[in-house]
Amino acid sequence: MTLDCFKLPFWIDLLKQNPVTGHRGSELLPSQFRTGYLGSAHSDTFSFSLKIKVSRVLSAGILPSMASHAHLDDDDDFGGDFPGSHSARHSGNKRSFGDLEDDEDDIFGSKKGNSKVEETAPGVATGMILSLRESLQNCKDTLATCQTELEAAKSEIQKWHSAFQNEPFIPAGIAPEPKLVMNYLQTLKSSEETLKEQLEKAKKKEAAFIVTFAKRDQEIAELKSAVRDLKVQLKPPSMQARRLLLDPAIHEEFTRLKNLVEEKDKKVKELQENIAAVSFTPQSKMGKMLMAKCRTLQEENEEIGTQAEEGKMHELAMKLALQKSQNAELRSQFEALYKQMEGLTNDAERSNEMVFILQEKLEEKDDEIKRLNLELQHKMLPTEDNNKTGLVSGTEKFKDEMITDETGNSS
Repeated sequence: MTLDCFKLPFWIDLLKQNPVTGHRGSELLPSQFRTGYLGSAHSDTFSFSLKIKVSRVLSAGILPSMASHAHLDDDDDFGGDFPGSHSARHSGNKRSFGDLEDDEDDIFGSKKGNSKVEETAPGVATGMILSLRESLQNCKDTLATCQTELEAAKSEIQKWHSAFQNEPFIPAGIAPEPKLVMNYLQTLKSSEETLKEQLEKAKKKEAAFIVTFAKRDQEIAELKSAVRDLKVQLKPPSMQARRLLLDPAIHEEFTRLKNLVEEKDKKVKELQENIAAVSFTPQSKMGKMLMAKCRTLQEENEEIGTQAEEGKMHELAMKLALQKSQNAELRSQFEALYKQMEGLTNDAERSNEMVFILQEKLEEKDDEIKRLNLELQHKMLPTEDNNKTGLVSGTEKFKDEMITDETGNSS
């Protein structure tokens, strides 16, 4: 239903195109407009029956003064009896009301006999006037109610006018036309449809994001479980751990895995921050901006920390270089001592070997001396006393020769 119905001229044009007639093509009356278009269905039937009764009375000639009033205006309250009605009555030209009721189908039929009309005309006319007055009062009441309804409708229309007048889509100084309102409503409907489509797309995107976040959460859980398993596996007994760390290949692999775990932890932290920051509200955008700023600050802090660590590392490197130089000197001294000890051990081994050889030779010489002594004892028993001195001197000379030979070999 368009908004043309809110305008009163619209209804007037419509009534002009489709006039309401009382009887025989008579024109539209204001009372008919009020009771026919703004009243109820009961007022329509009542006004139509009233027109029929009045037309019957006029056609019968009972009220000749009302013949000039072809249109029963609602301002006519009959003012008692019509002026000149008693003087202008025609006795021989009247019809009875019994004939009028018998002649309902032929409202404007030909006149019948007038003998019965003369007898009953005055009383019936008075009753008819009273009934017409009562019906007129009823019409006035219905007219008042219709006027109140009309005022209410006008106030409602004015409310609609004022409501649409204050809208921004109507230019200033222009009345709110129904076409403008309908166009605006159509644009609102189209914009609502587009917004619904955008909402559906946003819901689909949200579902896709939820699925991706669920996958990311699953991956994070798997990575955490893997890290937990690795931590459990990388916690052997202390002695075994020390033995494993002493192996350079295992130590290198351990450091690589440790760095990998740190990278994964950073990645997991970033993903958790992204999950916490992503949502479909303006606050989430601010959260993303704050997270980016925090990342930059964290990187700057890491750079400052690395610079500070580099200063400490430089001191430690200097100390380490000094310690290395001292260790190199000690190592060279130790190597010289080790070489000297090796030479001494070699000399000791040689001297031991020489002593062993000399002991063997000495034992052989002692055995030979004993043998010679025995031979001499067997051969020269008589001359034993004479030759004792010579034998002792000979043995002493032999011992001296052996000692001189040993000293010469050792040098």
